[in-house]
Amino acid sequence: MNLDYKELLPADFHPASRVWIYQSNRLFTIGEALEIEETLEIFVRDWKSHGVPVKGYANLFFGQFIILMADESATGVSGCSTDSSVHLIKQIEKLYKVNLFDRLLLAFLVKEKLQTIPMSQLNYAVENNFINGDTLYFNNIVQTKEEMLNNWIIPAKNSWLSSRVPFKKEVTS
Repeated sequence: MNLDYKELLPADFHPASRVWIYQSNRLFTIGEALEIEETLEIFVRDWKSHGVPVKGYANLFFGQFIILMADESATGVSGCSTDSSVHLIKQIEKLYKVNLFDRLLLAFLVKEKLQTIPMSQLNYAVENNFINGDTLYFNNIVQTKEEMLNNWIIPAKNSWLSSRVPFKKEVTS
């Protein structure tokens, strides 16, 4: 799986630009992905905060993550403009019958494929060597463009998960 996503992020957005990541509970089909990308493009074009256009960006990554970004160095994002983005995500959920708000569904890269694991099965997955501390984890709690560039796809042992599950230390000879 090609993990090159950084060059897709807008270079002209401030590093402190706010980021929201919505992970789908399933991979979108190609047709759905094309429709969603068009919907996101229209939303960003019309996104406003108190009547002022928001310098925004939205895209679908890896067929399963909707990324919204707002450069607040240009225009601050108000509660109403944030509400409009949440409304958009809820519309997508309803239309495509997916869950985009399940923060207890964790995403990992296992054998070059995106795999999701419910938080309740994390210990089982580690104990049975399905994942380990070096398994790449999609850290969807990043909040800025800079964090997304540096800390979105990271080894699980470098994420907040390391405080929840004891990853085995890798033995080196």
